[in-house]
Order: sequence, then C-alpha cells, then structure tokens
Amino acid sequence: MSGQLALKTAATDADPRQIQAIVEKSRTSFYWAMRVLPRRKRDAMFAVYAYCREVDDIADGDLPVDAKLAALQQWRAEIDHLYKGRPRHPITVALRGPVHEFRLRRLDFEAILAGVGMDAEGPIVAPRQSVLELYCARVAGAVGRLSLRIFGAPEECQPALARSLGQAVQLTNVLRDLAEDAEIGRLYLPRELLEKHGVPTDSAAAALRHPGLPLVCDELARLALRDFDVAAELIARQGRRELKAAAVIMMIYRRLLERLMARGFARYAEPVRLGKMQKMWIALRYGLL
Repeated sequence: MSGQLALKTAATDADPRQIQAIVEKSRTSFYWAMRVLPRRKRDAMFAVYAYCREVDDIADGDLPVDAKLAALQQWRAEIDHLYKGRPRHPITVALRGPVHEFRLRRLDFEAILAGVGMDAEGPIVAPRQSVLELYCARVAGAVGRLSLRIFGAPEECQPALARSLGQAVQLTNVLRDLAEDAEIGRLYLPRELLEKHGVPTDSAAAALRHPGLPLVCDELARLALRDFDVAAELIARQGRRELKAAAVIMMIYRRLLERLMARGFARYAEPVRLGKMQKMWIALRYGLL
C-alpha cells in the first residue's frame, strides 16, 4: 500500500488482523509496549502505528520527490475524510473509533505528515539543532501525544512527556541508524555539534569517515540521556498504571542507547539491537509487574 492509498470507498469495518500484521511485520520495539495494554487500547495503538508506518514508508521509498509529496497529500486528504466521519482507507477506518473514544487530535496526525514530508523533500543533511528538534517533535513527539491520550495519561503531563520521551527515542534512532541513513545520503546529526568538532557538514559519507564523529555522537547521546531522565521523572511523579506502556518504551530505548554508547561510535557500522527476550523481559518488568 505504500506510496498509494489504495482507497476503499465503501470501507466500513477495519480488519484488526490486517492492522496488527503491519505492526508485527515492522518488528518495532513499540510492539512490546502495545502488548501490555488492554485490547481496546492496543488495537488503537496498532492503528496509530500502522498509519505512521505507511506514511514513513512513502518518505523512505524509491518514488520521485514529486510522487512522494503527492502521496503524502493524499494522506492529508484522507485525514480530512477521517475527521469528517468518512474514512476510506483500512487504516483510517481502524482509526475512526479511537479518534472519537480517545479524542485524538487531527493536528497530531498532520504533524506526523509534516515530519515525514521533511524526509520526502530530499535527504536531511546536518540540520540545525532547532530543525532537528522540530523534526523530532513532528515524527516522534506527535506520536507520543497520540499514544499518551490512548494510554490515559493525565492531561497535565502529556505535552512534556511526549516531547522528552519522543525526542529521546528519535535521537536514539538517529545514533543507531547512522550507517543505514548515510547509504541514502541522510545525516541527522546537528550542524552545531559537527562544526564544533570539525566534522564536515556537506556529506553524510564524509562526516562518518571523520575522526571527530564519535565526539559528536557522544554529545548527542548525552542529550538523549537527559531527555530520558526528564521522561523518567515525569512517569515516576505520576505513578499511574496508565503510564506503564510509556515506561516500557522508555526502558527499551534507553537500554538500546546505553548499548550504543558502550559499543562506541567509532564502530558505528556494527549493528546494535535488543533481542526479543530482552524486550519481553522489559515489558514484563515495567509493564506487567
């Protein structure tokens, strides 16, 4: 379905198995946080993640830029149909119930589109810190706001927790995917840190070859740890079972970041992953016990 909506104009019911299959196929770490939720909330999260996966695949696909932007514009129109009560795509059909039940905001779905649109317009290379933060707010913070509404998090903690945890997770992804991103010309490391350590800012490949790269990554990792600390404090302060799924996400990605730091960023091309059993243990420890 990626790249084209494959609209079903007569769609009235969503097949939960189809939506769950999108999530399972992606092998996302978020799956384990979703598994600790009650069925109703879990299905809502599956639908949100399936939406994120579909639009992200457009930005990461092989279509020409104009075709990518046109496909994302189709999704904007589909979000409009969703909020008018006339969804046409299996994913937005699945979102129809959660949108009303959990009061999911249209602007958050649109923010995700704006974030992946930044990728679709061409490779992001050495963005300013402010641009990187905007990107994180769109592709991760907006997902966090939708998720926290589904979890049932207190309204007063949602903006700060979505911002801190979303940014921490996205920065961890940036540090994990350095080699993979460079293969398609992307470099999300902030320009200010690259310039500080004398690392080239005009080429992802050149930046990754520079001896100053580990210093840049270490600084960015510390910024991510700081955001994880803020998120942990917010979760602990609330002390509510509704935030258990958020705690699972936080701990899975924090452990991943710690492993990246232990490996060292001079060895950025060596993959670092958490295994299925490790993620399952974290889900049990922070989500169910």
